[in-house]
Amino acid sequence: MTDPIKLDIMSDPICPWCYIGKAHLDKALATQPGHPFLIEWHPFQLNPDMPREGMDRRAYLEGKFGGKEGAVRAYAPVVENAKNAGLTINFEAMKRTPNTMDAHRLIHWAGIEGRQTAAVAALFQAYFVDARDIGNAEVLADIADSIDMDAAVVTRLLSTDEDRAAIADRDAHSRKMGISSVPTFIVANQHAVPGAQPPELWTKVIAELTGNT
Repeated sequence: MTDPIKLDIMSDPICPWCYIGKAHLDKALATQPGHPFLIEWHPFQLNPDMPREGMDRRAYLEGKFGGKEGAVRAYAPVVENAKNAGLTINFEAMKRTPNTMDAHRLIHWAGIEGRQTAAVAALFQAYFVDARDIGNAEVLADIADSIDMDAAVVTRLLSTDEDRAAIADRDAHSRKMGISSVPTFIVANQHAVPGAQPPELWTKVIAELTGNT
């Protein structure tokens, strides 16, 4: 049996390529039940300067891409790749672009309880499929409840600044390491794999790590 190998994933819950990248990784892992990966998710905010309350999505897109047409062009590859991965992205229903600091705090707390990947999956579902505002404390508490965390405790923590500085420091550390986009996967603390890689790549990586090439 292969010893556990750390797979660190820098990600943001509102990053569509992170959503697609997780789906590809999940597909590969499903075919490799004996895979050696010990997965940990790390915070990286796509929009670290986003107002704490988030902003209207249309205003965000116009500011970032110069209007609807620019956004459509920018997101065309995302739509195609999501479809190929069998994923739903409900862009039309999204009304707000959230600040993801609190979502990252929830992922951190979920990790303490061994539910980190479940939290990431639930956040992707809430944002991309259900078009919910994952910057909203009530939404985050509901997500926590859905993965068997104590929603009341999460609500209380979200009302404080608990772990906010730590999340910001971890985000800054990733940037100092040279990470500028997500998803970025770090295999065994040394090999960086950027982007939403196809399942075949992960199958090959697992085979090489386990000596089953």
